[in-house]
Amino acid sequence: MAKKKKPWSGRFDGQIDAFVEDFTASIPYDILLYRHDIEGSIAHARMLGRQKIIPQGEARKIVAALTAIRQEIDEGKLSFHSSQEDIHMAVEQFLIRKVGKIGGKLHTGRSRNDQVSLDLRLYLRDSIDDIVLMMDKVKEAILTRAEELFGVVMPGYTHMQRAQPVLFSHYLLAYHEMLSRDQDRFRDARRRTNVSPLGAGALAGTTFPVDREFVAAELGMGGVTENSIDAVSDRDFAADFLYACAMAMMHLSRLSEEMVYWSSAEFGFLSLPDSLCTGSSIMPQKKNPDVPELIRGKAGRAYGNLVNLLTVMKGLPLAYNRDMQEDKEPVFDSARTVKESLIGAALLIRGMTVDEDRMRAACDDGFLTATDLADYLARKGMPFRKAHEITGKIVLYCEKNGKRLKDLSLKEFHSFSRKIGEDIGDFVSLTNSVRMRNVRGATGPRRVKTRLEALKKS
Repeated sequence: MAKKKKPWSGRFDGQIDAFVEDFTASIPYDILLYRHDIEGSIAHARMLGRQKIIPQGEARKIVAALTAIRQEIDEGKLSFHSSQEDIHMAVEQFLIRKVGKIGGKLHTGRSRNDQVSLDLRLYLRDSIDDIVLMMDKVKEAILTRAEELFGVVMPGYTHMQRAQPVLFSHYLLAYHEMLSRDQDRFRDARRRTNVSPLGAGALAGTTFPVDREFVAAELGMGGVTENSIDAVSDRDFAADFLYACAMAMMHLSRLSEEMVYWSSAEFGFLSLPDSLCTGSSIMPQKKNPDVPELIRGKAGRAYGNLVNLLTVMKGLPLAYNRDMQEDKEPVFDSARTVKESLIGAALLIRGMTVDEDRMRAACDDGFLTATDLADYLARKGMPFRKAHEITGKIVLYCEKNGKRLKDLSLKEFHSFSRKIGEDIGDFVSLTNSVRMRNVRGATGPRRVKTRLEALKKS
């Protein structure tokens, strides 16, 4: 069967090598852009007719045909082949097959260079909107569980050592804050993404009187690019997206890490539902936390995709280079990875069961109110550094004698400082330790309750 004629074949005498055709083709993966490519082409066709660059009647036929092609691809009625090179040429071939030679007029006033930039921007805009919405679902799950578990006290950690008691709700809301920052990053990336490059042509613009602002408005974009060379060689917006993905996956990985070890027998702070775990092929007793482990592992993919694109772009001269075809697979992979991980995170948060008694017992055994004892002495007029030293000696005494702070008698406390009074029991209690931290942003119940209510309203 004779090979199909390439749209650029006029310059060439011979046929392209079969290896080169397959090696350079992006259609196997940029097929994901078909809706965005057609959306951009419809706006471009309407502009061509409006500007009388092509007859209005032909523009309407092209728009109708493109709409039909989109429907046929949706329904799986059209097939793709590497000979089509990319989604842009595939759509153009389908168009010419439908409306004949006038389909070839669609490419008037544009290049694949500005076209692919537009398609990727439209794809990222949609992906960002999806991700931000999915993050809202995870944040909703966090708020629901934080409210349900309000009052549960757990050990807070530094250096993976028990540090101070905190409300479990306060811990959960820390991830709510992280996700909120992630959403800000994605929205900021969306703003820079939502700019139309169409009209930049291959790199120098076009001689046709195109209306770039009309196309941008048709596509709901915030404006147009101001430099045609930069427009076709820019992938900053894609790097912005990949950075936002990497940060989001880092946060989800940290949450997953804690779910993995907190659900272990060594901690026993929580258990994950059977529906989100798997078993062992050899050890019948095992219940493995595969979902959080995979989220944790997939963070590496997001990091790699960011470095991938930065490496592709780092040495490219202006303007477009074929290297930039390598921008899409990292973007597609990170978008999919983040979306799947957000689904998993929401399921984990909704499904986890918390062992309140186990958490509280861990608080009792780790001298978590030692800072409160030092603060108590500082309130009695002792310099904090001295109070810190004395408290350290008291903890050492407890460790050597197998006691907890709340087990010490007043006589034992007095052996370290006569400033310690009968009220010391209140100051080394877990409940009081949490309650006393009443500054904005702290773990005190009043502050956490206020923050919860504010987040629910927002």
